[in-house]
Amino acid sequence: MLQYLCRRILTLIYVLLGVSLTIFLLMRLIPGDPAIVMLGERATPERIIEVRRDLGLDRPLIAQYILYLKNILTGNLGRSIHTNTRVSEELLERFPATIELSLTAMSIAMCFGVLAGILSATRQYSLLDSGFMFLSLAGVSMPIFWLGLMLIWAFALVLGMFPPSGRLDVRVFLETITGFHLIDSVLTQQWEAFWDALWHLVLPSLTLATVPLAIMARMTRSSLLEVLHQEYIMTARSKGLHEWAVISRHALRNALIPILTVGGLQFGLLLGGAILTETIFSWPGLGRLLYNAVLARDYPLVQGATLLIAVTFSVINLSVDLLYAVINPRIRYD
Repeated sequence: MLQYLCRRILTLIYVLLGVSLTIFLLMRLIPGDPAIVMLGERATPERIIEVRRDLGLDRPLIAQYILYLKNILTGNLGRSIHTNTRVSEELLERFPATIELSLTAMSIAMCFGVLAGILSATRQYSLLDSGFMFLSLAGVSMPIFWLGLMLIWAFALVLGMFPPSGRLDVRVFLETITGFHLIDSVLTQQWEAFWDALWHLVLPSLTLATVPLAIMARMTRSSLLEVLHQEYIMTARSKGLHEWAVISRHALRNALIPILTVGGLQFGLLLGGAILTETIFSWPGLGRLLYNAVLARDYPLVQGATLLIAVTFSVINLSVDLLYAVINPRIRYD
């Protein structure tokens, strides 16, 4: 196990180097000069040259990248060009909001997706199976930005059931401890803030959960159907076990590995896919911060946010791989 972890950590280093180089080059290929974005189009050429010198943008690309890597190794992600605040502080402030939204969306996707997949697999070719698969196909095909706008229009503007944007009502005060509003409200026993934060989570989490929910339903159905035709399932049924016991104790556990794999990948993708959702619902998370940073040509902020997403994605994949041994004891990493 220890050797496996060391190999994965070494692989992670190469992945992060590749990510850092890719985003470094891509940001500099985007048209627009950060100095002009900061100063405006009416800025004098002398002032633009001065700002570019202060930001280090007048150096060769290789020198800029080497300096960037040196700063990363010392834990310095630089300062935001737009706000002049430390990138690490910006990320720590926004990252909990994205994690809270992604965890809620993934919980919805896992619970309802796996349940829909089980019901479809146990009632193959039935009307219920066809209905679930049609809905899952629609969920995969539906544009997130369109669905988010429709939910805002229907449930926020027309029915007034949920707030259309934000993370917490401006009239509700919450003492920040961890950055996670639900956890902070429980720790401080501010139940009004808890319900308000939960209510603000409903529409964006449902929007974000649509695609992974559909994928989880289809994967669960496919994996479970393959397991249900195995001989040990027939043996379990011949012993007189209840059908739900056969599904939960024998079939589902052996079908969990591909489900868990897809779930881990989808959770990692939610961190990047939350950009659209956070922008639509004005959610103050990492996705919206990254979107605004790209528009402002804020090189340090974009590089830091992308690197954080890459690290989180890699840690999630590693955790999923380690969970394989828990689900199936026959798997060894020695």
